[in-house]
Amino acid sequence: MSLSARLPSLPLIAAGGLAVAIYFVWSSLPVPIEAAPVFAPPESRFEHRVAAVGLIETASENIAIAPALPGLVTEVHVQAGARVVAGAPLFTQDSRDLAAERSVRTLELAQAEAELARLRAAPRRETLPPLRARVEEARQRLNDARVQLEMLEAVDDPRAVRREDRVRREIGVKAAEAALATASGELALAEAGTWAADRAVAESAVALARARLVAVDVAIERLTVRAPRDGVVLKVDVRPGEFAEPTRRETPLITFGDDATLHVRTEVDEYEAHRLVAGAAAEASPRGNAAHRLRLEFVRVEPYVIPRRQLTGDVTQRVDTRVLQVIYRIADASPGLHVGQQMDVFIAADAQSASGELAQE
Repeated sequence: MSLSARLPSLPLIAAGGLAVAIYFVWSSLPVPIEAAPVFAPPESRFEHRVAAVGLIETASENIAIAPALPGLVTEVHVQAGARVVAGAPLFTQDSRDLAAERSVRTLELAQAEAELARLRAAPRRETLPPLRARVEEARQRLNDARVQLEMLEAVDDPRAVRREDRVRREIGVKAAEAALATASGELALAEAGTWAADRAVAESAVALARARLVAVDVAIERLTVRAPRDGVVLKVDVRPGEFAEPTRRETPLITFGDDATLHVRTEVDEYEAHRLVAGAAAEASPRGNAAHRLRLEFVRVEPYVIPRRQLTGDVTQRVDTRVLQVIYRIADASPGLHVGQQMDVFIAADAQSASGELAQE
């Protein structure tokens, strides 16, 4: 067979190989299976509505518990889910340094009180008799000096007495008078007791020492962090041995709140905020349970528009938008709700604004 006779069969072979390749590629492709959704999408009974996402929180709002003073945590008194009353201890910090300081302040107070008691008890009875005896001694010495001077002055012949002796006797009388005045003053000072100004200074020292001791006691008391109100411990993120600071943390040491009434903090996109009517009817359902509808009661609108924080995972959700937060109260209590749970919220919208938007479209 010639070469020209074999050439027409090559395109047929190539076409057959291509067909086989296409068949194998097509047969290896996955067969799409239409699966039912994991849960039914949320629906609303309102004809005109604003859809939003909300998080369940306590009526008191979630309280981030932090210590008043930095320190090492020595004991945690509660667990997540514990219900406590106002003033119940939540956790305690190390107080050894303040306990040592309290001992010092206690001794300072005792010393100041002892000094004040000493001043108030003055004069001591034992100090008065020696002082009176000293006054009597000074008086007798003065009498003796005067007698010696009078004896010199009684000599009739001036030449019999030296002038130096006379001057010495006069000086002796003056010295005895000064000694008597000094002894009398010391006795009067002792009998008068403590000076009022000295007692006032001692009383101030006692008050200062007592205030310093109270300040230490207050600091020790502040090392025990207590519940600000009746409520439930939602989360505990602190352990003994960790260092706690009063600065704001991304994850609070203890999250606390009063869950007697639950609220839903709803985030309405800013481009739909104009459709929101304060006090309008609203309903919500837990994420993944669209059949469980809960009636909501309007509480308030927080007028400050903030960046979006709640993300649902929807591909159509924009993350660069800002939201208006609206607070609702869950009117129908349900045991299946939990703080922090995500809710699908529908709010009855203004019909006029909705029709206006459709007209513009």
